[in-house]
Amino acid sequence: MKQLGLWPVVGIWAAFCLGGALYASWQGYGGRAFAATLTTFAFLLLVTLVLAARGVADGVAGKFGPGGGLLLGASVFLGYMVYLVGTGTFAVGRAGAIAGLIFVPLALAVSSRGAAAGTWQDFVTVAGVWVFVKFGPSHWLWPYPGGRLAYVMTVLMAVTSALASFFLVRRLKGVGYSIGWGKGWAGHVWGSFLVFALIAVALGTGIHFIAFAPQWSKWSTFVGLSLAILMFTAWPEELLFRGLLQNLLARASKSELAGWWTASMLFGFSHITNLGFPNWRYVILASIAGLFYGWTWRKTGSIFASALVHAGVDATWHFLFRTL
Repeated sequence: MKQLGLWPVVGIWAAFCLGGALYASWQGYGGRAFAATLTTFAFLLLVTLVLAARGVADGVAGKFGPGGGLLLGASVFLGYMVYLVGTGTFAVGRAGAIAGLIFVPLALAVSSRGAAAGTWQDFVTVAGVWVFVKFGPSHWLWPYPGGRLAYVMTVLMAVTSALASFFLVRRLKGVGYSIGWGKGWAGHVWGSFLVFALIAVALGTGIHFIAFAPQWSKWSTFVGLSLAILMFTAWPEELLFRGLLQNLLARASKSELAGWWTASMLFGFSHITNLGFPNWRYVILASIAGLFYGWTWRKTGSIFASALVHAGVDATWHFLFRTL
């Protein structure tokens, strides 16, 4: 695999930040609160992307050891303090909640350091991060600007927390947290996307979950929204469910097949509260999707490849179909 190095990744980060800053300015945002929010966003995104660059995670872990994870955790927490103070929304409860998201997983990682992957601490951390993102008080934690960035900021915070624990303290192998491309990947990515699309369209319309309803008037936003889906939905979910959960389950059970199927079913059930509880139609389609995402991850060894399939599915669904 040809993995991107540090400076190309920094370039991607700069493009995201510049684009976001220009769009926010165009929307009329400015002042101290905006500057604090942009600073925190830029820092969290930088950590998320830079640790996917060639050799960076291993270099940090090799130089600082487990202390690198603790140092990253402290830096991320400081970044959140910049946001709270800068936006005038500081509250002990908010600071405590984010401290829990960062330092509880780190404590669990330290307590299991040296043990084989797949300890109870590993699974508790994965479950805790998912629960925090899915059910946590994200709008309360990120009140400025009007909760509009609550999901994005919570996801970035959760990703950095997971990276600090699993990459820098636990040194988990085989995650595939990288940005790059390998030989034969096009076939895996496109094949997975197209086969799942055929199944999802037929099954989804058959069980009256989706209907064909193209939004031609919104296609001007296709590229921007697709990139946002890739970065803030597909990438984090592939890290959590494939790079971490499927990886850990396979190692704990000593079976790639068991890890793949179990993680895919859990991925499906994680959607049971979406659009009303219990949404079994969503669970069925998401479970099947998880099988294809997991297959792509297994074949390529990269969450970037599975995230491309995931983002392609979500973007196609958004622009060509409506949920019934």
